[in-house]
Amino acid sequence: MKRAFKIFSSLRLTVICLIFAVLLVFFGTLAQVNEGLYQAQARWFRSFFVWWGPEAAGWKVPFFPGGYLVGGVLLTNLITAHVARFKVSWKKLGINVTHAGIILLLVGQLATDLLSHETQMRFSEGESKNFSESALSNELVITTDSGKLNEEEVVSIPESILRTEKEIRHEKLPFVVRVTQYYPNAQVRARGPMVDKGEPPATRGVGAQAVVTPLAETHTMDARNFPAAVIDLVGPQGSLGTWLVSTMLNRPQEIKLGDRTWRVSYRWERQYLPFNMQLLKATHEVYTGTEIPKNFQSRIRIENPQRSENREVDIYMNNPLRYEGLTFFQYQMGRDEMDISRGSSTLQVVKNPSWRTPYIGCLMVGAGMLIQFLMHLVGFISKRRIAP
Repeated sequence: MKRAFKIFSSLRLTVICLIFAVLLVFFGTLAQVNEGLYQAQARWFRSFFVWWGPEAAGWKVPFFPGGYLVGGVLLTNLITAHVARFKVSWKKLGINVTHAGIILLLVGQLATDLLSHETQMRFSEGESKNFSESALSNELVITTDSGKLNEEEVVSIPESILRTEKEIRHEKLPFVVRVTQYYPNAQVRARGPMVDKGEPPATRGVGAQAVVTPLAETHTMDARNFPAAVIDLVGPQGSLGTWLVSTMLNRPQEIKLGDRTWRVSYRWERQYLPFNMQLLKATHEVYTGTEIPKNFQSRIRIENPQRSENREVDIYMNNPLRYEGLTFFQYQMGRDEMDISRGSSTLQVVKNPSWRTPYIGCLMVGAGMLIQFLMHLVGFISKRRIAP
């Protein structure tokens, strides 16, 4: 135990961790060119090890420490070094506060990585929504009427399960979902009667009159993947046919089984909110003769039945809305695809329970350094006054 404590509290380990941290930031930043921002963050910074291996071989080996490992070792080193070298006293108050602030910064960053969640809310003028959508994740959703007014029973299958599992069962579904083909990114278009030959990708629904073109996965920030899948729904009496689902399809496809109607769709993953937001007006102003944004502003009406609240707020650049533990940032502006006379707006919805920790940590580090400086300054002045 003494040997391990001595190793973790050594200054040499601190230097090694800082060197690995610098290299990690350097190589992780370079990796964003080919892997994209989010994938590079997950592979280099939100992991204990960075793995590498040939794609065809099916195996991977760790070749570099990830952000969690470097940060965890550095945090352990900071705590053990503080316990080993510094004693609790008024003379070391500034150092103790500074170290506590650094520890809070490291712990706060870990909490942000684990707990924060970003989604987007897109709507046109006059449209109301009570949910936001993920920019990265998708879900296969199967719904049916619950028997209550304006309520549905929803079964959501995450994209990770749809990508890996070949057979999916759920107690609320009267059929089994079998994935016969999965496309990480694909274009779906209507089938041409004289141009497209061969069998359609599915036998029922939209897939019977469609063509699927597989595309390479994109990792850029300006584009997103549109995954698709061909699923076989197997009921008690046998197969109900194969169906093509894709995030490019805007409408759900209906499946009748007995006296109930089921609707299946592949869509961006949703995060439902306990209140409604309506876009009243979208203001998009740019500087004359340029495309540089001058003012992006959304006039929003919030309707919250639980609070008996109905009010209007403005969300614009550098002025987000903090409401119900969420932060709404003005993200994009545009025009409605079906009616160009209507403006549209996209809000970035961020849930981060630990958003205050960086501010508190920086204040503690600054206060600790100031306290330590003032204590040394007062001591130096006092010694000069009593000096002969």
